[in-house]
Amino acid sequence: MKKEPNSIQVIERLARLLDAIAAQKEDASLKVLSAETGLHPSTAFRILASLAEEGFVERTSRGNYRLGVKLMQLGNRVGASTDFRKVALPVMEMLRDQLDETVNLTVREGDEVVYIERSLAKRMIRVEQVIGSRAPLHVTAVGKLMLGELGEEACRGYAKRSRLPQYTANTHKTVASLIRDCIACAKRGYAYDDQEAELGVGCIGALIRDASGQVIAGLSVSAPIERRRDEWTELVMQASEQISRQLGYHASFSNHHQRGNT
Repeated sequence: MKKEPNSIQVIERLARLLDAIAAQKEDASLKVLSAETGLHPSTAFRILASLAEEGFVERTSRGNYRLGVKLMQLGNRVGASTDFRKVALPVMEMLRDQLDETVNLTVREGDEVVYIERSLAKRMIRVEQVIGSRAPLHVTAVGKLMLGELGEEACRGYAKRSRLPQYTANTHKTVASLIRDCIACAKRGYAYDDQEAELGVGCIGALIRDASGQVIAGLSVSAPIERRRDEWTELVMQASEQISRQLGYHASFSNHHQRGNT
């Protein structure tokens, strides 16, 4: 007599299937999911059928699978009850230790970013932002990403309201240059502050998203401009993505449901 898998095995297989669906850019077939998880097609089918009954996955008209709306609902509940600073801080400290430079967490309030958490570099000469301090969006890496995320009209509106105050010779002076920079930053997923807020200081920033895909914060590394390195960009993006995932965000999951709502 064939022995049934125990409950822990079932949960482990269920988790592998959900991870495999989430990793696909499009709806996933049973054949692909079976290959990705190493599960026999009949086993994968039974688990997927149960998940579909509970709303954790959806079966498309082509018979493929995608993540279900119930996961988004649960993710939103987690996001609403989680202090994302607590989630972000261990990742910030890891990034600080990798780069030996200061890492900042910022949120948008009106037309400014506010520094709400930091992990200071341990070296003597370092960039240090005061928690609670503010800066206009157009002079920070994260602020430019937040503007670019909202599109050209949002950039124009911001420029009209703020009048683009100049902090250094590198600060954007025209609406056209601001739009070009912000849109380009949003497309590539990261931004630089090239001594735009303060001479001698450079930053690299990336965005943090919640379970619904909304931008809720920004992560940046700040350093004396002569020490900043382009190769840090990938590490900053990886750190922001790690925080976003811990808050329930998954790009393919979010995109599925954004398409479904259009």
